[in-house]
Amino acid sequence: MADDYQSRVGRWVEAHGGTWPPLANLARLAEEVGELARALNAEVGPKAPKPGEQAAGVAEEIGDVLFVLAVLAGQLGVDLQAAGEAALLKAERRDRHRF
Repeated sequence: MADDYQSRVGRWVEAHGGTWPPLANLARLAEEVGELARALNAEVGPKAPKPGEQAAGVAEEIGDVLFVLAVLAGQLGVDLQAAGEAALLKAERRDRHRF
């Protein structure tokens, strides 16, 4: 088994008893994206953290999003590297003269 990020996440999940069903992980992903939005809004937007609240870092929240996405992809048999490459290729073809 390759030692890429997705494989490492899969091994971690297996070693810790598995994970929630895919739809529950989709809800987790939405939750993590919301936390990323809050962190980004606090860092570069107008919404400061509440008094006494420590703002999470954007990098940490992006990491959480990637982790849950890797879990979900593993459950569904999706290769993240291949999916990412396909998305990049699609953007390169579709948007090469757009921006």
